[in-house]
Amino acid sequence: MPQTGPAVLFTEAVIRKRVRELGRRISKDYAAVDELVLVGILRGCYIFLADLSRCLTIPRRIDFMAVSSYGQKTTPGALRLIMDTRTDITGKHILIVEDIVDTGRTMHFLQETLSARKPASLKSCVFLRKPDRLEKEVHIDYLGFDIPDLWVVGYGLDYADRYRALPYIGILETGDV
Repeated sequence: MPQTGPAVLFTEAVIRKRVRELGRRISKDYAAVDELVLVGILRGCYIFLADLSRCLTIPRRIDFMAVSSYGQKTTPGALRLIMDTRTDITGKHILIVEDIVDTGRTMHFLQETLSARKPASLKSCVFLRKPDRLEKEVHIDYLGFDIPDLWVVGYGLDYADRYRALPYIGILETGDV
């Protein structure tokens, strides 16, 4: 029997609608600033960041950071800063764009690290959050969806670098691996 892929949790249409809503809110909230710097957290954020950026009606710049906590595993390990921003964020309005907040450890690390660089403002936009898995309390300013404690893939999220290009969010089952 051929594999059909992960079961759909959020369809393309549902994702598109929510990203547009987030884009409208962010554009309204930052309408008075000269420029917003979107700091995407690689690799999982790239599709969400691209779609979100296209929905914004305000001046923006995009930069990236890469933080690793999983590698090829499904359990979080030690955090490592793999790539830092190229932009000096001092005095700038920063929006961290992240694919998923699971334990909150990565977002906590990012908020502390970027806050120390004295931005004019620092907020976060997260596509998915697993509230039942949080180990660190982190403030999320713009949230796509809360989800249960499932391993999800697609729309940039992966399992061992697979499934990122799925246009939907799917639930990964053992048979899909």
